[in-house]
Amino acid sequence: MPVDNRLYDRLATTWWEEDENMALLRTGINPARFGYMHRVLTKELAVELRGKRCLDVGCGGGLLAEEFAKRGCRVTGVDPSGPSLETARAHAAREGLEIEYVESAGEDIPFEDASFDFVYCCDVLEHVDSVDRTVAESARVLRPGGAYLYDTINRTRRSRLVIIKVFQEWDATRCMEDDVHDWDMFITPDELGGTLGRHGLEPRGIVGLAPAANPVALLRGLRRRRRGKITYAELGRRLKVTESRAVWGSYAGYAVRSAASRA
Repeated sequence: MPVDNRLYDRLATTWWEEDENMALLRTGINPARFGYMHRVLTKELAVELRGKRCLDVGCGGGLLAEEFAKRGCRVTGVDPSGPSLETARAHAAREGLEIEYVESAGEDIPFEDASFDFVYCCDVLEHVDSVDRTVAESARVLRPGGAYLYDTINRTRRSRLVIIKVFQEWDATRCMEDDVHDWDMFITPDELGGTLGRHGLEPRGIVGLAPAANPVALLRGLRRRRRGKITYAELGRRLKVTESRAVWGSYAGYAVRSAASRA
């Protein structure tokens, strides 16, 4: 089934709710991927986050944008879903956070060249019309020597089974909208690495993002959510997504823009 990105308009008010689908991102995936990005930036690249200007490509309701803003970054988020940005602005205001939100697709970022110290793009590349154009635009607005961080989903037989069938289609276990992912739009690490390289981004590392819960516990949690026994937020916590050497499903990585590149 083709991806319907209009679902982010329909679900725009639910980004921060406890028992809505979006809670899976906040409690299940974000701790692991933000932890990975924070470690890469502060440990591997020795970046002092406070005062750095960063761009969140496909920011949605601001889940990751707020994490970086709390660390002192000057955050700008772009997303094509205007209603999601309204939710992001309202939540940031309640939290006392200053975040700039701009309605825009990742393929056409409305900022000048080399405007940002680092750029991140999470849970986005498997949704866009053009991966090449989205990466090219991110590289263009990234300063030379800056980091580009991402996560996306690998196109493997196992990801078809788990992410499409178990999480999205099978009635007894599904926890996602039925049109949120299309397996054919998933991206292998080799494909993405080639795209990064074409746009002056040097790949530096990659890790898997996978549930630490064993398969039996995972299926039990999914069944309990379908029966209304636990909330989406609790299901996310039970998934216990962590960094992994296995990249058959979701994976995260980073690249650095070459000082000599011309995006």
